[in-house]
Amino acid sequence: MTRVRVTAPRGISAGGAQAAGATGNPPAGGVPAGGAGAGSAAGLRTAADAREAAEESDAGQVFVQALIRSQLRLGIVVAAGFLLILLAFALMLGVVPGLAELRIAGLPFDWVLLGAGIYPVIGLSAWLYVRTAARNESRYRDLAGDR
Repeated sequence: MTRVRVTAPRGISAGGAQAAGATGNPPAGGVPAGGAGAGSAAGLRTAADAREAAEESDAGQVFVQALIRSQLRLGIVVAAGFLLILLAFALMLGVVPGLAELRIAGLPFDWVLLGAGIYPVIGLSAWLYVRTAARNESRYRDLAGDR
């Protein structure tokens, strides 16, 4: 897989300040580079500025749209998979004769199936969704240059 690195526009240096000799105005954050507020807060601001610059570029917009599409696709796949399993449970109860009347420890089988069968499926679906969504976002951050 080829990695593409998104960079800031030409008028902005890696530190978030405008290129030397461009203008005497402060950068978008409102505080000149090295002035008041420099330090850890400035480091956070420059990371946010770099992220915004990456998202505003053409390549950055493509990456954001790809992230949104991948998260939407993931949500649809997980929801469809969960609904298919739920439908399979209902069909199994309707098609297999005598299964609805079966009792386990005094409880009807359909209750046991819903109580002990569906909740693990919900948990597994949620775990898979969170894991894959985090992987998608990590790949986006790698492409956008945020680490």
